[in-house]
Amino acid sequence: AYSTVLWCIGSHIYGVSEGQWRLLPGSARRICRKVNGEPCYLTGRETCELKKYGVTTVVRVCEATYDANLVAKEGIQVLDWPFDDGAPPSNQIVDDWLNLLRNKFREEPGCCIAVHCVAGLGRAPVLVALAMIECGMKYEDAVQFIRQKRRGAFNSKQLFYLEKYRPKMRLRFKNCCIQ
Repeated sequence: AYSTVLWCIGSHIYGVSEGQWRLLPGSARRICRKVNGEPCYLTGRETCELKKYGVTTVVRVCEATYDANLVAKEGIQVLDWPFDDGAPPSNQIVDDWLNLLRNKFREEPGCCIAVHCVAGLGRAPVLVALAMIECGMKYEDAVQFIRQKRRGAFNSKQLFYLEKYRPKMRLRFKNCCIQ
């Protein structure tokens, strides 16, 4: 069984499963939407969409805009690891992210983890790129691939961070979804 990472961006969900990144079918529903002009994420309909893909954990790297307890009632754990918009993540967030992926994929083969920020242009793509780099992909290839899926992803600070990042190959094991 292959594990999966979902990267939620606006009105689409991209996923990695069986080594392939793709736009998942039926994912044109909005994961991020506005209610009364304010962002509101992972309401009932969106939670159902994530459950459809077997998401067990959501990593929220932006400010909290929804009640994590409501999502938890649906059996989905929400981890809050916010960092500044436009900035690279802290070393602690990187370690937490990679440890989460490694542990979940080993302990729960076939599990699914989702990551989101507000626009899907910086914070979430940086974490996805780090996972790809840790699995052995060159940073340039990870950036190019993500930018093919999300034009405008990454700013110059984030690109510099990814260029200088040195992987420790923490996600190299059989059935890693991002190989």
